[in-house]
Order: sequence, then structure tokens, then C-alpha cells
Amino acid sequence: MNPRFYGIAGPVQGATFSVDSEEFSMGRDPSNRLWIPDPVLSRHHCLLTRKGDEFFIRDLASRNGTVVNSLTVDELQLRHGDQICIGTSVLLFLLEGDEENVKGNSVEFTDTKVLGTPADSLPPQSAIHLQPDNSSAKLRQDAADDFGALHKLATHIASIGDIDSLQWQLLGLILEVVPAERGAILLFEDPDKLISTVAWDRVRGPDCPVQVSRTIVKRVVRERVGLVRTDVFSDKDLRGVGTVAEMGIRSVLCVPLIAANNVLGTIYLDSQHKSDQFDQNRLQVMTAIAGIMALAVSNVQYAKKLQKENQELRAEINLEHNMVGTSKGIQDVFQLIRRVAPTDSTVLVEGESGTGKELVSRAIHRNSPRAERPFVAINCAAIPDALLESELFGHEKGAFTGATALKKGKFEAAEGGTLFLDEISELAPSLQAKLLRVLQEREFERVGSARSVKVNIRVVAATNKSLPELVKTGTFRKDLYHRLNVVSLTVPALRNRREDIPVLAEYFISKICRKCKMRTKSLSAEARSYLMHYNWPGNIRELENALEHAIVLGSTDAILAEDLPEAILETESPTSELKAQYHVAMKDFKKQLVRKALREAKGNYQEAARALGMHPNSLLRVIRNLDLRSALEASTPPTAPR
Repeated sequence: MNPRFYGIAGPVQGATFSVDSEEFSMGRDPSNRLWIPDPVLSRHHCLLTRKGDEFFIRDLASRNGTVVNSLTVDELQLRHGDQICIGTSVLLFLLEGDEENVKGNSVEFTDTKVLGTPADSLPPQSAIHLQPDNSSAKLRQDAADDFGALHKLATHIASIGDIDSLQWQLLGLILEVVPAERGAILLFEDPDKLISTVAWDRVRGPDCPVQVSRTIVKRVVRERVGLVRTDVFSDKDLRGVGTVAEMGIRSVLCVPLIAANNVLGTIYLDSQHKSDQFDQNRLQVMTAIAGIMALAVSNVQYAKKLQKENQELRAEINLEHNMVGTSKGIQDVFQLIRRVAPTDSTVLVEGESGTGKELVSRAIHRNSPRAERPFVAINCAAIPDALLESELFGHEKGAFTGATALKKGKFEAAEGGTLFLDEISELAPSLQAKLLRVLQEREFERVGSARSVKVNIRVVAATNKSLPELVKTGTFRKDLYHRLNVVSLTVPALRNRREDIPVLAEYFISKICRKCKMRTKSLSAEARSYLMHYNWPGNIRELENALEHAIVLGSTDAILAEDLPEAILETESPTSELKAQYHVAMKDFKKQLVRKALREAKGNYQEAARALGMHPNSLLRVIRNLDLRSALEASTPPTAPR
């Protein structure tokens, strides 16, 4: 026995969750064993409890209810193959078999017979009154129930943006309203070209396909009307339809999904029960439901189309990023981002410290199909090895001292999105092996747990060291390097893209002045010259810090050379001999001018600053940058003895 949940639609689609405890809670709070970040879910939605070999699911007074096999339940014993709908997620409860072979009922089209006699039908525009005015008390109650179902349907679908989840949720709501044994929702371009199907057999379970009469579906699509047959056995045409006769079907109901005058698909229901057979009232309700559903399907399909077009346009025309520059080096980076972002390939971003590797990684995420899902970053060098495993993979309650509650790791937090591993070269050997498994299998175990957790994420790693060199020295796994190096991208150092420095400087000046709530400053020609000729070992990060230093400490409306950090001023900015002579002469002249002002002010730097037309703080900075402290001390009169 291997109890587990398998996601067949919604945020958990394709993931398997093992039931490895006596109590297994589900909801949108991270403390749940199955955490689904879905706003439609309640914080603590439902609870699975195990009693020996029996499993019971109980709703925890959730806002939108827990649905098992299309029925809303308070508490129910689960069996192999049961389908559970919570929020926008659809899960199968499995005790045996392989997930790949159990994904809900498939649909099989059978027969091609043409119906000769007219069926009881209803055009969509006629589904206005659900019951006649002279209804009996029972019919009036049925009408109230139907209106309630329509209200629930209309309010529930607004939060569903995934076509598979939408179909499963709607099928569950339909089977609450109509006592059908089998149901299917078919979406297609034409009846022979299916786009998407969901089906459920409430009698035989998920392993058996739901057989759908192509004869009936084609009739409904061709005539654009809903069709119902209450007593199939009395209909000589339907008795001759193989699907209907072989299964002993007594009632059949099929309605078209029509939006903007296009038939998007059909809803198909059938039943073998003699009692409570389908009738005109059921057809009216289903026609109304089909109208609401067709609009929802059309909206989701249109939204997906717009999203895809938007991603393609952003990739082709205007790559979305926060990077600045027009140099060939950075444009090559932009081009690589355009090509790699739409894929799911693992990316290794290389470059010196401060070149903007995280910005590149965020740009890859923002221009990918995962842009609406989380981007989770973690610096592998900033967290001790003993804690990093828990940060990455999470831990179970009681896994170690201080583990007072279950904690989700970064891998789970990035579900559906992108995980950015910065400074990947600093990862400990033991964690390298575990990361390799995640990249290979897309699953891992939390600290203190033997249960595997499957994840759907993209991994982007960054390093400022040469991983091939680390592989040679044996400090980095060769197999992990090859797993990470599916696509590599190198961010150029700032000294190799000097033509971008002026535009980067203007960008940072504007950004820093906004942050500090100061008037925007200009950059003097001399300060720009120093910036252009500095080697920038700290790259763009150092440039931003240097400009913030100059803006905060500067006292004029322009950033002057003397406002820059000393490390930059110590660099000889000019490259030609003539420029070198000019700057040396200017530096000597500044020294003579400051010395003279200090002598005349008898060492009072404030009076000297007034004489020079400078702010006192600026003069002190010039004295420090020009190494004139000795001149200031020599000009200051000695203090008279008391």
C-alpha cells in the first residue's frame, strides 16, 4: 500500500504527495502537510486521517467546500481512485498502481450512426425560465436548488484561470446538480479534433474510459441545440447506437458550449438509473450552465492567448529587464536572454562580483512563461552549511533541536517559478549531491523526512568563480557542473564595457537622488573622466556605491571629482601624455590655491572655504583628497598656554 495524492489539474498538476503520517492536512497555510498557495482554498481546508488501512477525509469548515467524486462532503472514507476537488486543484487518491496510468477517466468516441427521429432539444437562447409558473412544491424546490447551483457556478469560476482546473471544477458542479453516472466535458476545434477533455465515471472509477456517442455530439454541434432523451430503450434510433445499447444507458443529455457564435465544445452526461431520469427541466438547467461555462472557457482561452502573445512580443520587441547599457557586450547578453527565457532550460550565469548576475537571472524569469510565479533567490555563501540544507529543502517538525514546526524550503517556495542559486560555487559537497538529484529527478526530501516532494521549478545558478577550475581541483562535482551548464551566459565586467559608464552613471544618479529625496545632480566632466578611467574591480555595484557616496557628501548641484571616493581619485584618469600633463598641472594648481587660502585664513578652514567660494565640507574633502592635512595643521596657529 502506497497512499498518495496525485495532482491532475490546478497548481498541483503533475505532482505526487505521499501520505506518510496519521494526519495529513491540506490548505493554503504553509504549515499544512500539503501546502497549495491558492486564494480559493481556506487556510486549513481539509484533513486526511489514517486508521489502520482506512483513510478518511474531513472538511474543516472551508469556505468553498471539499468535493469527492463530484459530491460535497463533510467526512468520507476514501478509496483508491477517488477524485478530490479543493479550490482550483484536482487530486486523485491512490493506494496502488502508477501515477502515469491513473489520471482520471479518458474519453472514447464510438459509433457513427445518424439519428433519424427528432430529439427533445432546447436552443441556448430558450434557457430563460427554469420552471413553469404553475410548478408544484417539489418542482419549486428543485428550481431553487438549480438557481443555487447556477449562483455557485458563476461565483466560483471567476477565480479559475487554468483550463484543466476549470473543466474539472465545472464537471464536479454539474454532477452535483444532475444525477448522472458519467460525465464528460469536451473542448475542440471540431468534433474530431479535441483540444482538451475531462471525464468521470462515478460507478466504475478512474481506470475505465467514459464512452461518448459521436452520433449525439455531432448532432448537438451541427444543430447548436441541447439534446435530452429520457427513455433511451423506447427510442429505436438510440437503441441502435452501440455506445448507448451496450452500456444499458437509459438517459442521455448533451448540450453545446457556445460563445461568440462559436461552438467551443459540449457537455455530455448519461445514466443507467430508471428513477430520476433526465428530462426537459434538466436540459434547461444544463443549457443555462453551458452558457455560463462557455463564457468562462472563452475568457480563459482568450487570456491565455493574450499572455502568449504578450510574452512573444516582449521577447521579440522589448525585452523586460532592469539593466542599462548599449555596448555590444551587454546587447549580446540581452540577445541570449531573449533566446533562453522562453525555455525551461537550466541556466548558469557567470561573471565577476557586482556585474549584475541577479538582474540577468530576474530578466530570464520575467520574460519566461513562469513570470507570474515566484522568483526565489538564495545566496549559497551567505548561510552556514549546517543551515543551508534546511533553507533549501525545508524541515519536518522535530527534525532537529529548534525545529518546532514544519518549514517549507526555497525549492517549495519557488513552485511553478524560478529558483536563483547565487554563489553556487560555495555549495558544500554534501549539498551538491542533493542538488544534483533535484535537477535530475525534480524531487527532494525535507530534513527529517523520507517522503519525496516533487517540484516544478526552473533553476538559474550564478557564480563569480570558474567552475571548470573548481572541478579540476575536486571542490565542485563534475556531474553537477554539467547539469548546471545546460546554457551558460557570461555578464561582462564594467571595464570591458566602458562606453556604458556615462549612461549607467546618469541612471544611478537619478535613482539615488529619488531615494534620498534630493534634487537631481549633474555629473561634472572631470568626475566623468575619473569614472571612465577607473578599473572598477567591484563593477556596477561599486559604481553605484561611488555615486551614492558623492551625492550624499557633495555640497553643490554637480558631482565634482573631489566628491568621489579616494580610491577612484588615486587612479590616473587620463590616458594620453597631454591629458596627463594637464591633470598634473591642475592638481598642483589646486594644492597651491588651497595652501594660500589656508595661510591667509590662518588655518581657519571655514574662512578659507568662504574665500574660495566653497562649502566648508567640500574644502575638507579636497584637503583630504589632495593630502593637504599637513598644510592645514601648519597654517593653524598654536593654542596659547593658559
